[in-house]
Amino acid sequence: MVELVHEYHLQPHGQKATWLINRGLTYHRLRRWRESLYEGDLDRGLIPREGSYVSTPPVKRTAIAKARAAEAARHEAELARLQARVDELEQTNAALGKAIGLLHARSELEPDTTPMTNDPDSSSTSKTHSSPS
Repeated sequence: MVELVHEYHLQPHGQKATWLINRGLTYHRLRRWRESLYEGDLDRGLIPREGSYVSTPPVKRTAIAKARAAEAARHEAELARLQARVDELEQTNAALGKAIGLLHARSELEPDTTPMTNDPDSSSTSKTHSSPS
């Protein structure tokens, strides 16, 4: 409801009725929501009784709507920036995964480079020594 009230106020003069029709809303309903919003009740889920009046002047309402629209635009820009960063990190992650996969495949194809040597400290006896008989 809050978003609809703000969208309504951002519509150019002469297009508000068309906007209401396209959304299936009546002016009466939107007026009630607007009254609640500017009295601070809509955010709390309270709907005004019939006959309540609006104490917020139209100029101030427009300023509030513009401020909220600017805040929404800032949030959208921040969301777009964060989504771009997530995309960049996902691409980096995919590239690293491919690189690791190539390194594993390459290491499997290479022969063992560890030479087989006879360690003189080995537990087996060497054939060059003769035992006294």
